[in-house]
Amino acid sequence: MEAAIAKAGALIEAMEYIRSFRGRLVVVKLGGSVLDDASLQKNLLTDVAFMATVGIRPIIVHGGGKAITKAMNEAGIQPVWVQGRRYTDERVLTIAERTLVNKINTPICEMLTGLGCEPMGLHSLSSCVLFAELIRLAGEDGRKLDVGLVGKVTKVNGQLLKKLCADGTIPVIASVAKDKTGGKLNVNADSAAGIVAAEVGAEKLVMVSDTHGIRRDINDPESWVSSLNEQKIKEMIDDGIITDAMFPKVEACLAALAGGVRKAHIIDGRIAHSLLLEIYTDKGIGTEIVSN
Repeated sequence: MEAAIAKAGALIEAMEYIRSFRGRLVVVKLGGSVLDDASLQKNLLTDVAFMATVGIRPIIVHGGGKAITKAMNEAGIQPVWVQGRRYTDERVLTIAERTLVNKINTPICEMLTGLGCEPMGLHSLSSCVLFAELIRLAGEDGRKLDVGLVGKVTKVNGQLLKKLCADGTIPVIASVAKDKTGGKLNVNADSAAGIVAAEVGAEKLVMVSDTHGIRRDINDPESWVSSLNEQKIKEMIDDGIITDAMFPKVEACLAALAGGVRKAHIIDGRIAHSLLLEIYTDKGIGTEIVSN
């Protein structure tokens, strides 16, 4: 009886959130262990299916760095890194594209279909909604560093994404973009998610990772912060608290907020129902980032 009452209470708590978010767009960026563990992935996608069932219009963006590295190793190619970015030539891009589409995007779509949803894979081998331009990194001596076929997303086909969502379809976007000549570029999935969220006017951007939100002390798991504004985020970046793998996620959140997204979240996808807990409960489960 107590368990049933607790479930009823959770539904009542969620009711107001469900009512508030009905018809709103929410961009979910999948990364970390969720992409490597089928069980975690199904749990997370079950949350996405629930969101779609109660009227939220989710859009999924994913990368696949670990899977790409594994595929390169199997092909006998040693990854080369330039300032934390994978150098991408034609051969590496082909492996990345096939891995993102065949090993990650298609299985996500198949899993969502099995959960009663209508997904559509959007990538460079079908309908591509990401458009980018080549980037060059600044070296210590001021010279530009070549990272190959790596791009920065500059445009998103938001009109197509909004139409698909309005029709009840869940877009599933892989992080390969096209340039203005029709060529293909590898892009950062975190950054892409932030730009997608801004372009479609999403209510929320949720970054799913292996980190339980943002910590005040990177070495103390208990120091995570439930809510931060842009000013505090910038202070933590200046103080060297937000660095490395967390930085592009935070940068994407700030880009989304600058584009009009109301809130951004960073959650741990390894926690059961973390996506629903962050959206549909008062306390949440990760770090919420809001405008000043």
